[in-house]
Amino acid sequence: MSTLRRGSSGEEERHGHARWRCGACFDTSPRGSTDGSPESLAAAHWAAREAVRRGTALRLVHAWKWRPRPTASVPADMPQRACAEETPSRVSDTVRAGHSDLLIIDDLLEDTPVTALLAAARQTDLIALGSRGISGAAGFLTGSVSQRVVARSMRTVVLVWAGRSGTDEHLCAMDGISQEEIPETPYRDVVLGLDTGQPCDEQIEFAFDAARRRAAPLRVIHAFGGPSAYAAADRLTPVDGPQLLAEQERSVVGTLRPWCEKFPEVAVTETVAKGRAAGLLIRASADAGLVVVGRRMREARFGTHIGSVAHAVLHHAPSPVAVGPHV
Repeated sequence: MSTLRRGSSGEEERHGHARWRCGACFDTSPRGSTDGSPESLAAAHWAAREAVRRGTALRLVHAWKWRPRPTASVPADMPQRACAEETPSRVSDTVRAGHSDLLIIDDLLEDTPVTALLAAARQTDLIALGSRGISGAAGFLTGSVSQRVVARSMRTVVLVWAGRSGTDEHLCAMDGISQEEIPETPYRDVVLGLDTGQPCDEQIEFAFDAARRRAAPLRVIHAFGGPSAYAAADRLTPVDGPQLLAEQERSVVGTLRPWCEKFPEVAVTETVAKGRAAGLLIRASADAGLVVVGRRMREARFGTHIGSVAHAVLHHAPSPVAVGPHV
């Protein structure tokens, strides 16, 4: 395992009948999806903070679908649409209370959550969705709205756990610093999972840009497998050990070089190790403010398929996770 550090100059330094969701998407402005649940509110607040960082408006997307049978969650004396319209207003007021200067636009779409959110995402650069949290095999369950949107969206989707707040994006405050001053403490690292065999410029640029907007370090993690996968056709014996590690380090440095030049203000730490990328990324996520990974664009016969690394990180990483398609 090897860790390299690069400074700013680039040098090495080693819901029932009425159903709705409210999302947080972005079209250079962020969009958020939420039904008023804790997880969707967490996503909406995350999207609001991101909109502030980007200097844009926040568009909250609320999807609802009329159902013939009413449920206990919808008052019997209230029309379905009126009930659906009440949630966006309540959510917007909640978000606006913490971001008084932010322009918030509500979109109420009559469609299923997945269809509505995918349509909204096509008009944006970024969408934020919520998840209930992690516990064993719980989390982003197969068939969930979040996972289906992640698997089909052509835009980056950020998944936010219930309970996440703005203070979680920052390092712990030192003794003597009041709670109101916490946003002034430095941001936690942005972590990028890098596959040098199939690098995705969109994900790399997203990670560098996120780090720049936060004035946060960027930690790039690249994991590689055994030597047989890297043996050249003209080699009798595949490289292994230190030689293989050195080759992987050079590949990472070469892949990142143009991005370090484009974002000279971002301090980059490169971790190169033999092993499973998912495990390394999950461990790194414990101290991260944001994890950025790519997903494979594959058609699956049963359910949704986003790739083993993205799937594992979405299930187990405690930090917000940004997932984008390999294009």
